[in-house]
Amino acid sequence: MKGRLDGTGFILWLGLIGLFFGAWLPQSQAATEVLVAQKQAVYFKNNENRRQVDLSAQLPQHNPHLVKVTLDFSLQCPEGRCDAWDRFGTFGIVEASGRYLELFRFMTPYGIGSHWTADLSDFLPLLEGNQTFRIFIDTWVGPGHPQGNGWLVTANLRFEEGDEEQRAIFVQPLLSLEEIVYGDPLKATRRERSLDVLPRSGSARLHTLITGHGQGNAENCAEFCPKYHSLSLAGQSFQQKIWRDNCATSVDSQQHGNYRPSRAGWCPGAQVEPWIVDLGRESKQSQSSQEAMSFAFQYDVEAFVNSCRPDAPRCEACVFGTSCQYDGGFHTEARYFVSSYLIYRP
Repeated sequence: MKGRLDGTGFILWLGLIGLFFGAWLPQSQAATEVLVAQKQAVYFKNNENRRQVDLSAQLPQHNPHLVKVTLDFSLQCPEGRCDAWDRFGTFGIVEASGRYLELFRFMTPYGIGSHWTADLSDFLPLLEGNQTFRIFIDTWVGPGHPQGNGWLVTANLRFEEGDEEQRAIFVQPLLSLEEIVYGDPLKATRRERSLDVLPRSGSARLHTLITGHGQGNAENCAEFCPKYHSLSLAGQSFQQKIWRDNCATSVDSQQHGNYRPSRAGWCPGAQVEPWIVDLGRESKQSQSSQEAMSFAFQYDVEAFVNSCRPDAPRCEACVFGTSCQYDGGFHTEARYFVSSYLIYRP
């Protein structure tokens, strides 16, 4: 038949159509993956302390087209035997000065592995070039221990392109894994920082991680007591109750311990979700772009006196009926761990 396409012609025709429409269809964005850690053993055995592991990784150089960073973080069980307990864990970078900047916090499940993904795009300005990463898990078991062999940690970063106007362009650390004792009148809970930020147009936000630890104290603080925490920056103040009440339904029910009770900002077997505060947009200042503005930052938590502590004038209200001495078991000091960062976008 006149005009009929044979097999070769039909294939060529389809190819031309593909080229035509392909020019108009959105293209998939390039992505780069960096394996930071692969089954790194984290444990404690006698004098061998691998609770903290530092690793170097080469990240992409500065690229304005990269706007998103996703962390894939997994825990596996060495020889099928994970640490039997829920443990505090953190992942971040170590600056040349030795300062640690926490990017991600998690709590291990009781005796099983886990896997989480976290959006670290707020920290993109910190994640360039050669970096030293730190993994820490507060474990006290290791190979051959009756309560488990510890953990195997794998961490992978995925960098993706996108809308450049969504790219974080500035990160100011305010607090990084600050340990704050709670309920002792001789130990202040307030933290203050004075910082200079160059004026710029764009949006700003606070990215904060807070978890409470310690039990057996008055009100069973700080792991099991809901308290309000406050942040203030440049005259703006914000308050939030740090409390996670969905542990019974939001984590892996195959773990072996007491994961169900609500806790101060965390659950066993879950990543810690950041408290994000939108500070709004800032207009370009009329003064010189080199002139800095000074900002005062404050963190605090609502007032509380722990009457179940070693130096209490009168020992009382100990939840488990213990003495006021910390025993490392049912009675441990009430404290919070806090990290907070100021993030700028265009």
